Amino acid sequence: MSGNTGMEQLIPIVNKLQDAFTQLGVHMQLDLPQIAVVGGQSAGKSSVLENFVGRDFLPRGSGIVTRRPLILQLINSSTEHAEFLHCKGKKFVDFDEVRREIEAETDRVTGSNKGISNIPINLRVYSPNVLNLTLIDLPGLTKVPIGDQPVDIEAQIKGMIFQFIKRDNCLILAVTPANTDLANSDALKLAKEVDPQGVRTIGVITKLDLMDEGTDARDILENKLLPLRRGYIGVVNRSQKDIEGRKDIKNALAAERKFFLSHPSYRHLADRLGTPYLQRVLNQQLTNHIRDTLPALRDRLQKQLLTLEKDVDQYKHFRPDDPAIKTKAMLQMIQQLQSDFERTIEGSGSAQINTNELSGGAKINRIFHERFPFEIVKMEFDEKELRREIAFAIRNIHGIRVGLFTPDMAFEAIVKKQINRLKEPSLKCVDLVVQELSNVVRICTDRMARYPRLREETERIITTHVRQREQLCKDQLILLVDCELAYMNTNHEDFIGFANAQQSSENSVKAGRHTLGNQVIRKGYMCIHNLGIMKGGSRDYWFVLTSESISWFKDEEEREKKYMLPLDGLKLRDLEQSFMSRRHLFALFNPEGRNVYKDYKQLELSCETQDDVDSWKASFLRAGVYPERATEQANGEGEGGTENQSSMDPQLERQVETIRNLVDSYMKIVTKTTRDLVPKAIMMLIINNAKDFINGELLAHLYASGDQSSMMEESPEEAQKREEMLRMYHACKEALRIIGDVSMATVSTPVPPPVKSDWLASGENPRLSPPSPGGPRRGVAQSMVPPASSRAPPPVPAGGRPAPAIPNRPGPGAPPPVRATPGLPPPLIPSRGGGLQQRVGQAATQAAANAAMNEMMDAFRIKRPVPNIPPRIPDRPYSGRLN
Repeated sequence: MSGNTGMEQLIPIVNKLQDAFTQLGVHMQLDLPQIAVVGGQSAGKSSVLENFVGRDFLPRGSGIVTRRPLILQLINSSTEHAEFLHCKGKKFVDFDEVRREIEAETDRVTGSNKGISNIPINLRVYSPNVLNLTLIDLPGLTKVPIGDQPVDIEAQIKGMIFQFIKRDNCLILAVTPANTDLANSDALKLAKEVDPQGVRTIGVITKLDLMDEGTDARDILENKLLPLRRGYIGVVNRSQKDIEGRKDIKNALAAERKFFLSHPSYRHLADRLGTPYLQRVLNQQLTNHIRDTLPALRDRLQKQLLTLEKDVDQYKHFRPDDPAIKTKAMLQMIQQLQSDFERTIEGSGSAQINTNELSGGAKINRIFHERFPFEIVKMEFDEKELRREIAFAIRNIHGIRVGLFTPDMAFEAIVKKQINRLKEPSLKCVDLVVQELSNVVRICTDRMARYPRLREETERIITTHVRQREQLCKDQLILLVDCELAYMNTNHEDFIGFANAQQSSENSVKAGRHTLGNQVIRKGYMCIHNLGIMKGGSRDYWFVLTSESISWFKDEEEREKKYMLPLDGLKLRDLEQSFMSRRHLFALFNPEGRNVYKDYKQLELSCETQDDVDSWKASFLRAGVYPERATEQANGEGEGGTENQSSMDPQLERQVETIRNLVDSYMKIVTKTTRDLVPKAIMMLIINNAKDFINGELLAHLYASGDQSSMMEESPEEAQKREEMLRMYHACKEALRIIGDVSMATVSTPVPPPVKSDWLASGENPRLSPPSPGGPRRGVAQSMVPPASSRAPPPVPAGGRPAPAIPNRPGPGAPPPVRATPGLPPPLIPSRGGGLQQRVGQAATQAAANAAMNEMMDAFRIKRPVPNIPPRIPDRPYSGRLN
């Protein structure tokens, strides 16, 4: 495939850009414009497209030949062949076979009786001599259906054409034969609808060699008659006889060149006519598009280069085998680890602050002050079970005897059992803290990912030390609980004593609730899930939890209260996570089965994270709302029997209440001590010790663990990453250099100034015949008349009647005047060419015509005055006759 020299010159430029971006791993989408040909039947659209490509492969003939859109994708490749989308896997190397396949595929869908279809034929042509372009060959415009064509064929074809030419990146070649009236060109009207500014439209005049003898299209090609913003380009295609005679494109281009050089009306425009000039114009549009794309590509590359420079600085002078560099890197990474660990735990600020969730010291703080108290409260307050145990303890101590006094041993037995249960939440707190410390160490060693063996060894040493300290801390916490079990200090200043406990039991209510007063415990947003769809469905509300009730409002301003729910008798229950939601659910319910909220047995609430749920549960526990237990039902049945027996023995009931008050008072002292000492013990024995170990002993352990040279070996992934980053850095610089070279090697042409194209806006244009070389050209006068607003009225003679307007007559051999566009410089009129004999003949013909016109006008003025001649209508040219 050859014949388009300009495209072949563009290919190396585009290939350079593509190669540079391929090295960067960046997808460069130049998105070159599509080129679509629009025109009537047999206007020469397919021939124009073939000449641009430089290969003969489209069906030709008379009438409607192109009956389906042909989307031709040109793809730059090392080999030359064609492929059809409907023939996947089959390669065509003979372009005559490509033409036959197009004809066969057209007949397969549309039939052989001139039918049409909007289903496109997709053809890909691979060649080393093309750019990645899309060319579109469209059916010709027709008005009268023939054969199997539908009645609305004109509307169908127009819709088919609009589908392609309305895209902003589509160049429109409006093809019009020279032997038809240009003012009624449907191709130009369609192009005007989608491109009113004329930026994408290029007029192509075909069949200049078939015009009637004595006529030419000179004024059209000079863009004087019916002007377009980008003007017109004349071409001469091969005739049907030439095609049947197998005349190739190269000989056809030579014949076209000879025609324009030898024709007297076109020889002065020969350099701006013909298929090669059309190719240059279109290739210049491709160049302009590439140059318009380069600034955005340059900005993109410069941003990427700035991003890479920070990372590349440490690699520019890197030598993997230098032991000094390895030792320096190891020391720097250990120092960085020490700093990051300190900042993460102490919260003094870090460059990598986690904005998605709590971590490090903040997570440990939540474990100390929310999760650990929650576990203790959940363990401590199980009222029914505790009273049942006290009752059994008192009765077992009395044995067969009837007890007159409340036994001290029952208090001691119950308290020891409650204190012993503190071991579980204390050890669980240690586990949670150690788990979070392991996460902190893993995060802080991310900077060592470049040296995987160093990172692995560092994590192993720190984790081993933390595990050792973990066991020591657990032993100390168990010892702390054992110390509490060893001696019951009933002389503690906060202990109420037996007398106060007995008095409190007489005045207390057996509800088991110890109110805190109606104080606010917590505020925040939660979502209510089990509201009906008709009532708004699931939505967020602002909740206010007090020690007696929970209320929810529309928002945090707390102006519009939705409901207030008392907490008496309520408990908490965990719910399974919904399949369609990632929120964490829990519910408030009444163990006795009563409705909690309106007609609902439970109030389903949710939070976005499990941490929020745990925090709300701890707040509910402070308000006396306890979680549901699996053994609650069995305990309830046993308690029922105890209550029945207690109701028959008021003395036992008073003793249970007294012991309950004593246990409650003493456990508050022990719990308070435990909640204070456990975080302190963990902080001293694990966290602070881990910081001291990392700051003082980690480096010595690393040196003692093995060969530092092997430990500081780069991972293959890191070495590849370093090489890739350096390669991308240099490729980025090379791409910027290539873009600069392309900008210097190519020239961009500005968009032509707009022209007055009102002749395309209305369908009532006068029919203009092709002009003839001699005599006045019809239709030129109208296009040359200046706007009415810019013309002065003709002078009024003495008689008071306006004189008729007389058109200006050009002198012999003078070019016709051209209407100037306001605000723009007058267009340049090329000098008229032609031989001496032709110029003499034209001058004589023009002189004779001028003399005849003068005689007629003189006779009209002197011998036959006509009264009341109306002023000349501005929009109609003077025809030389009176009505």
